[in-house]
Amino acid sequence: MKKLILILSLLSVFVIVAYQFKPVKQATNMIVGSIEKTNHINEDSLTIKSRVNIPEGYKRVDYPKGSFEEYLRNYKLKAYGSKIINYDNTDYFWQGGHIGILEIPVPSNGLQQCADALIRIRSEYLWDNNRKDEIGFNFTSGDYCSWDKYAEGYRPIINGNKVTFSKSASKNESKANFYNYLNLIYMYAGTLSLYNELPKINDAKKLKLGDMLIKGGSPGHIVMICDEVINDKGEKLFLLFQGNTPAQNVHLVKNLEDTTISPWYKLEKDAVIPVSNYTFYDSKFVRFK
Repeated sequence: MKKLILILSLLSVFVIVAYQFKPVKQATNMIVGSIEKTNHINEDSLTIKSRVNIPEGYKRVDYPKGSFEEYLRNYKLKAYGSKIINYDNTDYFWQGGHIGILEIPVPSNGLQQCADALIRIRSEYLWDNNRKDEIGFNFTSGDYCSWDKYAEGYRPIINGNKVTFSKSASKNESKANFYNYLNLIYMYAGTLSLYNELPKINDAKKLKLGDMLIKGGSPGHIVMICDEVINDKGEKLFLLFQGNTPAQNVHLVKNLEDTTISPWYKLEKDAVIPVSNYTFYDSKFVRFK
């Protein structure tokens, strides 16, 4: 009996000791993980370029001053820690996937979703750089709708899948009317029309700042490359931002799969690429004309 009690006592001690060592192992893993992570974030900065540090061994790819690429790289951000806010002024349900909010308003009409946000950024760049005649997008039907024609007063008449245009409004080249035009584009364009309309990038080595990772569909999704670095081997890393559904703040995303380089991403065609709360299972890339 005493021998049995002794054996049970020893077993109890062993179990207790083993249990106590379990959290120590977990804590060790957490410490090792935190050591392996590299902090690439400057919390006190207010542009994409200054918010994120360059990984060791890399340098930023140069682009001409005034280019769309430099425009994106220097896009203004809200203060670090700002929340993603939906179009109806509510907090987005998940705040764990971003490291910056772009200074771009979100209309209360709910139209400015993922593709729309990138359409707006591209269009505002063209507007600000006196290239307004280049502003134009295809509807999902394939019909082209330009800002020039809209400003002249032409409006679409939509009958099922058939679209015609008729001059039914006065000429109006104001900035307010420009945003009316964008609202029209948001309604009738999207990831599917962009995928069908825009040039494809079939070699990931040729990706550059401003290109987009896209899943064309209903629903689909799209994110834009907003910074680009390269090392001596020619290997590139990229930063990404996205709009989303419901319409919400455009935000600079973390890399939740590889925290050692986050928020930088390695991008490959046809690869599985998780981006924030969406996964691209067969990655394709497009470029604005």
